[in-house]
Amino acid sequence: MRLGVLDVGSNTVHLLVVDAHPGARPLPAYSHKADLRLAQLLDDAGAIGPEGIDRLVGTVRDAMEAAEDKGVEDVLPFATSAVREASNADQVLARVKEETGVDLQVLTGAEEARLTFLAARRWFGWSAGKLLVIDIGGGSLEIAYGIDEEPDAAVSLPLGAGRLTSSWLSQDPPDPADVKSLRRHVRTEIARTVGEFARFGAPDHVVATSKTFKQLARLAGAARSAEGLYVQRELKRKSLEDWVPQLSAMTAMERAELPGVSEGRAGQLLAGALVAEGAMDLFGVETLEICPWALREGVILRRLDHLPTS
Repeated sequence: MRLGVLDVGSNTVHLLVVDAHPGARPLPAYSHKADLRLAQLLDDAGAIGPEGIDRLVGTVRDAMEAAEDKGVEDVLPFATSAVREASNADQVLARVKEETGVDLQVLTGAEEARLTFLAARRWFGWSAGKLLVIDIGGGSLEIAYGIDEEPDAAVSLPLGAGRLTSSWLSQDPPDPADVKSLRRHVRTEIARTVGEFARFGAPDHVVATSKTFKQLARLAGAARSAEGLYVQRELKRKSLEDWVPQLSAMTAMERAELPGVSEGRAGQLLAGALVAEGAMDLFGVETLEICPWALREGVILRRLDHLPTS
């Protein structure tokens, strides 16, 4: 069957269409993205303003039209931290449903972490042993750990690359004092969670998902995306530590000229790098592997798990 997953995230609204059935890996068939940056459309009261809601409604409508054009049988629509934390979330969801017919399901941070963990577990398999999975989104950071398909520990922290950039790094290039303050804040927040994971022992394999980690790995010499999903890509902490001061000294435009860095993400890459560096350091990770699958694939896999097999 042809499934679609509609991900209303903090940075983008992304429709992923896959051909899938129970027991088989989902095969990507089509992708439709729109840079909406909902996290940056919040007003002083934490609400998504009328213009932002209008843009969201239009973007969801366009995505659903694309899904229909591609013959999608069922669409799984969900929203993450930008909508979840908006003070007028109920109003936003009601408008979207009224004008598009789409009933967005708002995932909790813990659900995001668990579904991303499921995707990583399926990708790497049981031989990977105890997995530690780290995901940096636009609005939040998710960390999960476990040996089964359901993690033993899963947390979500308000440390997304987009959120931190808009709140802490207002200048371009950023003020060194602001970078130092953000680094301290990131590490304080992550450190509060380390003990929750440490009691389970050291992981056998550490993996990361998200565009932020893929771009950081590319900067550190990992293979280009054009070389395919099945090329192993790693990020070493030493390489990341070398890149952070370089990124700190660059403007967003200069970062956009780096290999693998998109113009739309260049502005928030430094904040993402500080989060990645802090997580790897505090969890004692020297090297992690990039996982091609993440939250969207986790949502699809969970849906397939609940389909009848005959």
